[in-house]
Amino acid sequence: MAQKSSREASYFLGFDGGGTKTECVLADSDGQVVARATAGPSNPLRTGYTKAWFALSDAADVVLSHEKITANDIRGICGGLGGAGRAGVARRVASFFERGYPNAQVRATTDLEIALEAAFGTGEGIILLAGTGSAAFGRDSGGRTARAGGRGPWFSDEGSAFDIGRRAVRAVALAEEHRGPATELSDRIFAWNECPGWDLLLGCVAKNPDEVFPKTFRLVAELADKEDAVAREILRDAAAALAELAGCVTNELRWQNRDVPIAKVGGEYRRSKYFDAAIDTEIKKAVPRARFVPVEISPAEAAVRIALRLFRAKGHAA
Repeated sequence: MAQKSSREASYFLGFDGGGTKTECVLADSDGQVVARATAGPSNPLRTGYTKAWFALSDAADVVLSHEKITANDIRGICGGLGGAGRAGVARRVASFFERGYPNAQVRATTDLEIALEAAFGTGEGIILLAGTGSAAFGRDSGGRTARAGGRGPWFSDEGSAFDIGRRAVRAVALAEEHRGPATELSDRIFAWNECPGWDLLLGCVAKNPDEVFPKTFRLVAELADKEDAVAREILRDAAAALAELAGCVTNELRWQNRDVPIAKVGGEYRRSKYFDAAIDTEIKKAVPRARFVPVEISPAEAAVRIALRLFRAKGHAA
């Protein structure tokens, strides 16, 4: 079959933008993913809009170049970004895509929506998102949604990688001052963050905490599996906080007396056997009838499916 000309080509972009990285996928008119790319963080409330735009553009440029197409060949875009649950943020994200891709239908939404799509399609269920931030988000069969958490590190995101990393740094400070138990974190945390002492580490935190705390989570996960008591306590508390989010959404959807499908999404999972087991245990306490559902596709792939579905809903043949 002859390759479509640029004039006839129809492609679709899906973005998953968070506080640590951006994932982008390009799909053809049949919905087949033909290229993938990653770039830096693109949650505009954490990185700022300028850095977010650069990350989104960088990822898109890679996949467009892979297929030797241009922005004019994109017919639909769905961008699921952290922070875009706020109407004003979503409008700015949509405007950015509309300017860059003049022939595309655009949907700007939250990363929670595309994670829910990845796990359950258009059906019902709850996702427990645990990455740089944390949140639970659910939808029932009637389309009613409920959410808990995900409002940023200042007063929310309990159990997130950011929260865990912050607590680890605090634990090291307490141990040094003999106000808390000794921990192997003290021996590892400075080298782990490429900061030889407190002055440089605190400078890095002041400059960009998202580059310190989520990264430190991986050290806590490693040491928990090596039976460090402080690391394990931090992760037990984080697991309980995440489970509480899932319990809140379960109650809001009035699912207390039925099986509850829950999908775990995000970069915290599968980092530590100890943490994974603690999360499952705590979820079962908060939601006794929880039924864990595997996630078969990435949120970025789900985003591109949304883009294609919206395009077709408008009466277009992709």
